[in-house]
Amino acid sequence: MRRYCSVAAVLLLLACELAAQGPRRLRPGFNLFTKEQDIELGKEAARQVEKEMIVVTDPVLNDYVRRIGEKLAATPEAAGFPYSFKIVHDKTINAFALPGGPTYLHTGLLAAADNEAQVAGVMAHEIAHVALRHGTNQLSKANLIQLPAALAAAAVDRTGSLWGRLVQMGINLGAGSLLLKYSRDAERDADLLGTRIMARVGYDPREMARFFEKLETSGGSRGLQFFSDHPNPGNRIKAVEAEIQYLPQRTYTTGDPREFEKIKQRVASLGEPPARKSSPPRPSLKPSPSLREYRMSCCVLSYPDNWQIMQDRQGQGAVIAPREGIVQTATGTAIGAGMVIGIKPRSGTAGLRGQTDELIRQLISANPGMRVQGSRQGEVGGQPALLVTLHSTSPYAGETEVDYLVTVERPEGLFHVILISPQGALPELQGAFDSILRSIRFLN
Repeated sequence: MRRYCSVAAVLLLLACELAAQGPRRLRPGFNLFTKEQDIELGKEAARQVEKEMIVVTDPVLNDYVRRIGEKLAATPEAAGFPYSFKIVHDKTINAFALPGGPTYLHTGLLAAADNEAQVAGVMAHEIAHVALRHGTNQLSKANLIQLPAALAAAAVDRTGSLWGRLVQMGINLGAGSLLLKYSRDAERDADLLGTRIMARVGYDPREMARFFEKLETSGGSRGLQFFSDHPNPGNRIKAVEAEIQYLPQRTYTTGDPREFEKIKQRVASLGEPPARKSSPPRPSLKPSPSLREYRMSCCVLSYPDNWQIMQDRQGQGAVIAPREGIVQTATGTAIGAGMVIGIKPRSGTAGLRGQTDELIRQLISANPGMRVQGSRQGEVGGQPALLVTLHSTSPYAGETEVDYLVTVERPEGLFHVILISPQGALPELQGAFDSILRSIRFLN
């Protein structure tokens, strides 16, 4: 006997299957940082951001974004981080949130939005990045070898800055770093969690997707700023509408249009943003001809005696640099000139070339924009060595950074020195770099 199913029965079966699947479970991924370290890192990053970016002081605008933000941050999906919300005077269309909750909206984003729900959508999306801990997740994956010892030391010794410890290790925390660079998977998850946050407080989640798609189709060069850090996961409206089906039915709002128009007029009245504080010009970096000895567990070397040393507590590495080579940027402290020295624990059975290639991959992952320019074999301290030249963006305004990575295979692991200079200062520093390499003497 043939059996027939009615359309209603088929739809019922599909609905039951959808309900059984349930919404996608969203939770933070692999992370070497604690939630408390996320908060500490975010506070230090916020201080650095506000040294360069122009924070808007208009009380009406600040109260407006604070009210929206606090409503979104009070949802359980926001994970209870101590969020803050500020506006920066910048006509590019962008927003970003730092680990632990400091969140910033550009005035260009407020000007480009069509309604309050679109602003709330961007804020919910950024809150989702914080709640899912995407920034420190990225750092953890890219620095799996280096981070555990530094974070353990920071947990025991509270006298130093976590930010400073990470910079000493050569981990890039600047504006182009992984701290604010997200994968497409992270963007998809932030869209989904942002949808849940918006829906819970009554904003129409589709407005978040509509705004992002508007930026992609008509945002022009200003809109591209957002997507440089937030790659489009694809078909956002469809994904948000699918997520809404799992949520309790309710009537959504896009906000009060009259109030929003007044906010846009107030943003327009700010006029052109003041000139942004630029990266510092490069000072003289001339090294002293007098040398001082530095000793670590595996070797001894000499360095100019007018350079400072910042050593890790285990004696397995250090940053050694002139005072002028430590640069305060918008998002932290960077090494503009000097050297990083350390031992990377052995990974598997790879030889010198394989271990060096792995270290280079980690450096490039932590420093987007870094590129290998060439490599050659040589000798350091009587041992076979590799010398790799890399280029990246210098923290000094308008400069290219040249990094010489020198590696030697040792019983303890991969010994490495990174000699750092802005390209224009190489004539000043090349002699010191050559002296440092000639002075290296291994102890066993």
